[in-house]
Amino acid sequence: MTHPSPAKAFDFGENWSEFSEHALTPARVAQARADFAALLADVPLQGKAFLDIGFGQGLSLLTAASLGGVVHGCDLNPKCAGVLLRNRRYFPEVASNPPVTVGSILDERVLATLKAAGPADGFAVVHAWGVLHHTGNMDQAIRAAAGLVAPGGHLVLALYNRHWSSSGWRMIKWSYVHSPRWLQRSLIGICYPIIYLAKWLVTGKNPKRQERGMDFYYDVVDWVGGYPYEYASRNEIAAQLTTLSFALVKFLPARVPTGCNEYVFQKT
Repeated sequence: MTHPSPAKAFDFGENWSEFSEHALTPARVAQARADFAALLADVPLQGKAFLDIGFGQGLSLLTAASLGGVVHGCDLNPKCAGVLLRNRRYFPEVASNPPVTVGSILDERVLATLKAAGPADGFAVVHAWGVLHHTGNMDQAIRAAAGLVAPGGHLVLALYNRHWSSSGWRMIKWSYVHSPRWLQRSLIGICYPIIYLAKWLVTGKNPKRQERGMDFYYDVVDWVGGYPYEYASRNEIAAQLTTLSFALVKFLPARVPTGCNEYVFQKT
């Protein structure tokens, strides 16, 4: 889950590397597999061209490959390519390293490379979970991702929900990436208990019980530092994709107000 950047941006690749080294376990991999399969339960993958934009630690890309997808990954951060190779040990059924492109989805040269990597009419599935809102231009990133989907294919997105506190969080994230390391650690220390309490009050569940194989601490680091940062309501995203000839076929609302709404669109 890494992205192009203005002068300062969060190092998602480093966070994924530390997560994979210190927190990833077989149980979390199994959970990530199950959550991915549930989200794409009605989307065929066997033998289908699958593109993962912002593959991050690689669990979704590797899960798609294990389900028979003909996969290709794209991520801005070159560190993620190394993390992906390291995490393939959890997927012994995946016979070879998935091909990847390192670069921004906003870069026309990267787009041309991705188009050449898939079928002539586009990918059957384009997956961008928790990614496009960090590119610095979410609108353009969505249009670029949508343009890579084949007719009848699916676009799978997770994007931050619009909330009254979103602008405040954007300021915190901007402050984080413009701060020295010691102050970044202080911000994490301050925000960790606040986020823990807020999630517990909203969901009534232990915040350390994460989805998609995540870890609460590294999720907090990602959240506090994740700049660039944009957000949109369900209606805003549905309206944009409608103009691009997509129909919303599945929607899962964010579990917390500032979390990610999940969408599955089909190109009509």
